[in-house]
Amino acid sequence: MHTGRGRIVELILQDGQRAARISCPAELIPAPGQYALVSDGSNAPLPVPLFVTDSAPDSVAVAPWRHFTASPVPDHWMPGIEIALRAPLGNGFKLPASARKIALVAFDVPPSRLRGLIRPALSRGAAVVFVGDLPVENLPDDVEAQPMSALGEVIEWADYAAFDVTREDLTGWVERLRELNQASTWKEAQVFIQTPVTCGGVAECGVCAIVTKSGWKMACKDGPVFALGEL
Repeated sequence: MHTGRGRIVELILQDGQRAARISCPAELIPAPGQYALVSDGSNAPLPVPLFVTDSAPDSVAVAPWRHFTASPVPDHWMPGIEIALRAPLGNGFKLPASARKIALVAFDVPPSRLRGLIRPALSRGAAVVFVGDLPVENLPDDVEAQPMSALGEVIEWADYAAFDVTREDLTGWVERLRELNQASTWKEAQVFIQTPVTCGGVAECGVCAIVTKSGWKMACKDGPVFALGEL
């Protein structure tokens, strides 16, 4: 984990939400699934947790930490504003070296937090399919989009799957995924769980707690990405 300064360089509309691109040192750029805590010097009591949707060597596009957040970035953010970052935080996605058929599945949420996997997946020549019922904007031509009704077929095809789900919906979706996994050929699956991570692993307050097979885990430091087998 590092601390440092960055700058808002662009405001963007992504998946129907206001987001931003931040210029910052490379060591402050989270990997897909990890997050950054961002403060802008205002009177806000807590930093803003943001997640990677795409990154370059010196900048990162960010998404909201919760799918229902009306404004992923504060309304007063404008290009040129300097910010303080603490990053990277948490455990993110880990694409298996052997994965060549990758499914990205967003359960009733925008696909923003899964977008960060597209560039590394395509760079290794993998085929990528997005699954979800909410609109998906500006996907690369090489990425296929399918509705949630095709989930079973896509899971049978994939050898790796990444999921995005809210903590409130987690139990129901995990049971469904276990049923699908019994007949599938995928080798590994990971789940991004949307839950508050405002303390960045410092307070251990339990607000982000997740029940796993081995007991309670804190999404702020043990997650927010967990192996499906842990849940």
